[in-house]
Amino acid sequence: MSRNQDEQKQTKQEQEAAENEKMQEYGQMTLENNGGKKKIHLLSIIGEVEGHENLSGNAKATKYDHVLPQLAALEDDDSVEGLLVLLNTSGGDVDAGLAIAEMIASLSMPTVSLVLGGSHSIGVPLAVSTDYSFIVPTGTMMVHPVRMSGMVIGASQTYEYFNMIQDRILSFISTHSKIAYDQVKRLMLNTKMLTRDLGTVLVGQENVKEGLIDEVGGIREALGKLYEMIERNSSDGQQIL
Repeated sequence: MSRNQDEQKQTKQEQEAAENEKMQEYGQMTLENNGGKKKIHLLSIIGEVEGHENLSGNAKATKYDHVLPQLAALEDDDSVEGLLVLLNTSGGDVDAGLAIAEMIASLSMPTVSLVLGGSHSIGVPLAVSTDYSFIVPTGTMMVHPVRMSGMVIGASQTYEYFNMIQDRILSFISTHSKIAYDQVKRLMLNTKMLTRDLGTVLVGQENVKEGLIDEVGGIREALGKLYEMIERNSSDGQQIL
């Protein structure tokens, strides 16, 4: 084996090691081994969305301070043609979740989300932040009011603040999906489903019926839709040129 071949092999091994490390640390990788030679970035939002405070070492978490720079780098990378977001999250920090959702929604490339397992609480805005969304038949989404941990001051200003936070969430969901603001609010404040809490749990097709999610499907449908959007995006770009 020549020296050049040795160097190429070593470079490939280093790239694979970097991808594996990236996948383990951030739940992200690049999909590019397809026949159409499309370069797609995969983002996994798993466990709890971590905010300004670190969660315990035993908890599965998506760190927003890791995800935001990666999304900015994607927008700056002309070689990446689309983003696929996989979700299985119990929710988490509101500000962190909305920050990620706003970043995804502002990307110029085609984006598709797929809810696997569940996308609860702040996971709902994350699921609808993409251009098109899927949920598996057994996937669930939970819409409920904002909760706070720690000491809460019992004053009218506190409740006004809670309402302001909920309004941000409701507005984002209704803007990026087919469900109206008042309908999301009705689901959020539902008292008939959860015995110890307000809110609504929707399974699979129910999310499509309510207008939260575009379609029921799995990874095949999600990737197929993303390829279709990339092709359409490329065709539109060629026409403009």
